[in-house]
Formats: sequence, structure tokens, C-alpha cells
Amino acid sequence: MAKGKRNRGPKARLPRGLRDIGGVEVRATAAMLAKIREVYEAYGFEPLETPAFEYTDALGKFLPDEDRPNEGVFSFQDEDGQWLSLRYDLTAPLARYVAQHWDQLPKPFRRYQWGPVWRNEKPGPGRYRQFTQFDADTVGTPSVAADAELCMLAAETLEALGIPRGSYLIRVNNRKLLDGVLERAGLDPSDSAHSPRRLTVLRAIDKLDRLGVAGVRLLLGEGRRDESGDFTEGARLSEAQIETVLGFVTAGRASPGETLSTIADLVGTSAVGKEGLAELAEMGELLEAASFDAQRVRIDPSVVRGLEYYTGPVFEAELTFEATTTDTTEETGKGSGRIGRSERDDGKDDGKDDGKQMGVVAPTRFGSVGGGGRYDGLVARFKGQAVPATGFSIGVSRLYAALEALDKLGGMAGGDAAAAGPVVVLVMDPERRAEYQQMTMELRAAGLRAEMYLGTAGLRAQMKYADKRRAPCVVIMGEDERARGEVTIKDLEEGARLAAEIADNRTWREARPAQVSVPRDELVQTVAAIVEEKPGRGGA
Repeated sequence: MAKGKRNRGPKARLPRGLRDIGGVEVRATAAMLAKIREVYEAYGFEPLETPAFEYTDALGKFLPDEDRPNEGVFSFQDEDGQWLSLRYDLTAPLARYVAQHWDQLPKPFRRYQWGPVWRNEKPGPGRYRQFTQFDADTVGTPSVAADAELCMLAAETLEALGIPRGSYLIRVNNRKLLDGVLERAGLDPSDSAHSPRRLTVLRAIDKLDRLGVAGVRLLLGEGRRDESGDFTEGARLSEAQIETVLGFVTAGRASPGETLSTIADLVGTSAVGKEGLAELAEMGELLEAASFDAQRVRIDPSVVRGLEYYTGPVFEAELTFEATTTDTTEETGKGSGRIGRSERDDGKDDGKDDGKQMGVVAPTRFGSVGGGGRYDGLVARFKGQAVPATGFSIGVSRLYAALEALDKLGGMAGGDAAAAGPVVVLVMDPERRAEYQQMTMELRAAGLRAEMYLGTAGLRAQMKYADKRRAPCVVIMGEDERARGEVTIKDLEEGARLAAEIADNRTWREARPAQVSVPRDELVQTVAAIVEEKPGRGGA
């Protein structure tokens, strides 16, 4: 570009609240999703894909951003003037699908789905506008056995991914219990006039793990001003009402029986509260019969979930271990998923984050990596009749970050092996590129990842390219090798290790560490042996 001439083209910049994902994470995430899919299919769930956007009215009033309830989704108009919106979760599209195909579906209908969802909301630490969910839902049965089964599914999924018992907990509650407590406190859940305050109460409780009892108390009352000076309007409950609600969310005890007994006293004579108590007790019996004890699944009254559409049992999958991680959050507050809430759990609620600052290395508790619950009213919006449903959703990026902290990604199919690059066939003579292409195809035919260098640079630059590609080895055939009917294969990883032990350049040139010449017809077996020795590719 001429001196002083400015580039008037667009600036290369990433939209706020989004992130690019490189090849290593893409492959490891795919391996993680494959393991999740295995567990979901073992439970009998069938795959389903729905479009990225729906008619806006199909998404309903259950928008995710409490600060901007009319702007929680990305929307646009089609050529007919109808409004469409990118899905903000995978549940609302499922409700539309079930209502549309109800007569043809088996009942109950059990499906799993994963894919990106979008939120038109203010980005924050670890809060993205696009993230991935992995859901499992059962539609068409009111039995709490379906809810209990999803708790089992969540526990077995985490264990299948290498998270040991004692490092996670599935926490369970029932919205009907909270409704009973609110009813007793004078905030009738069935009265639509109380709906906004009820939702404020739900979202206040949902921040308990981040703000503590004192912070939630403020949100149940007049409101709370955060560290930035922003003020969040509270539910404006009376002191007596606040004490009743806080008494419920802190009612967890050492044993399920003690917890249920404490909750029963708080619910009192409320019919809906008693119904929730009975459902929770039945779930406890089912879980115990399936050998899911309180170390894996536990009743916790503080779990409420932040969206209004839940109508019964609710649950969260929480990781209880701590790991030392480094935040790579950018100046906009967007994170890499290694710290903070990478995608707001299952993407269905809450807006919580850990508030970490860029570059901080500190112990991190990952907290919730998924959740869900019963939503008996979503399909009814389309059909005009009650259709019971329950579901569980995993926050994929957050779970990935946790598995990375536990060093569990390498053991998955495609983990370490996918992190390594392909074998690179160097092009020493561009006039003989077809010969190099033939060697590349022979390696691929043997099941090896391989590529021919497609640039125009010389040997040194090609070696640098292979290093950047994390190639296990390179294949070299210049004039000398061709004259002898040989190829030279250089093990880049071993060469780097040996080079570190050699003190001077002369010795290094004479030693040519980790470099071997073999007959041309032994190319494939020699390369295969080198690759096989690498960790994650079959070797130690």
C-alpha cells in the first residue's frame, strides 16, 4: 500500500458478545458432544433438528432478558412483513414442532437436540450472544418419573465425560413449592396481577449463589445497586414476605427427609405447595430405587430457574470442584469460556457470572453447567390444551471449559490426536508437484491425516508452516532423495526435543536429529509408525 494511503475497506472486527472458535476446540467439542449423544441415546431419546429461526410469536412471551423484555431476541421481517426471530433456546422450537406434528408422534415423545442459540442482550464476563446447548426432553407425560429420569441422565452424562462422583451434584426443587410459599406470603401465583413481582422473585432467588443471602434480600425488597452503579429494581416485598421466601430457599438440610419436613412447615396448608412436596418425595423414591443417592442428586430449595415457564420440578447440574484457570476475557467482557459463565448455563435463564477480570489467575468454581425442569404450558400455547413436558439442557461451552480444567479432553476420541496437525509433504520441486500429491494421497489412503504444501515458499518457510500446523512429521523428497529412490521423514516433535539437548549448531547439523531416510515404497509404514508413537494417536 502506498505511503499515506488509507485503507477505506471495512475494519476486521468481531461483533460484541460473539467469539471465534479454533480447530482444537471445535474437534474436542465434537468428541464431547459424541459422548453426550451416546448417553442420551442409551436413554432412548431420538435426535431432532429445528431451524435456527422461528416466527416471533412462536417463541412466546418467555424472553430471556429481564432488562429488555422486548429485545431479548434477534428479529427481522421477511418479504411478507412477518417477524422472525433467531431461537433463544431449543425448547420453544420443540414446543412448536410437537404441536405441529402431535398426531403423528409417539407419546410420550422423547427427543434430543444440540445447536447454537442466540440472545440479543448486553454482553458481560462470560456472557455470549451465541452459544451452544444440548437438550433432552420428554413431552406428553405428567409423571415425575420423567423428571427423575432427566436427573439420572444428567448425572450419568457428567460421569461419562470423566467427571467423578463427588465433583458434581444434581440439585432438585419444585416450582409448586415456591408457589405455595408465595401464596402463604400473600403473593398468589394464580393472580396475573402478581406475575411481574413473582418473576422478579424468581430471578432474585436464582442469583443466590452469586449475591448471597444479603444480595437476594435487597432484590426481594426495594432493589440493589451493583458495583458499576446500575440499579436493579426489586420485588418490593414486605419484610415478613422476604423472611418467608428466604426461609424457604435456605431450607436445605443434611438429609432429604429433614429438608422435606422443613419445607412442609413452610408450605403450610397450600394445596399447590403440598402437590409439589408430594412430587418431590416421589422423585426421591425413584432416584433412591435407581441407586442415585444424595451424593449425586439432592433436594435443594434454592434452585428455582430464572424463566417463568417452569411449572413443576426444576433441576441444575452443578460442578463442585475448583480449578485454577486464567481468564482471557476481552475488553468488552467477552470470555473464552475458561472462566465466568461461558453461556449462562443451559441458556434458559439467570444472567449470573463470576465477574472475573482479564488476566486473573485464580481458583474457579464452575458451578452450574446445565439445568431444566417441567414446562407444562408451552405446547398448550399452540394446541389450546395442556401437554405436559420436561427437559434438561447442557451449556456446552461451559462444560467444555470444566473438562479442560480437569484435563479430560485428551482422553476423548479425537482429543489429543485432533489437536495434532496433519503430516505435511513438502514441495521441494514445484515442477514435480504431481509426485508429491501422489505421496499425499497414499498417506491418506492409509488412514493418516496428510496434506501437500500448497504455498510457494522455500524449505525454511515450509518447515515453519509445518510447525504452526503442529505436524507430527514432514516428508521431504529433493533431488538427492529422488536419485536414490528414497524419501526423508523428519519427526518434528522428537527433533524439537533432541535439538534442545544439543549445544551448538554444528553438532545439530551433523546429527540431523529425528530424521530418517527410507526407500520410497516404505513411506507409508514409516510415517504410520512415527504417528502411532505420538500421545493420543495410539502411543503412550
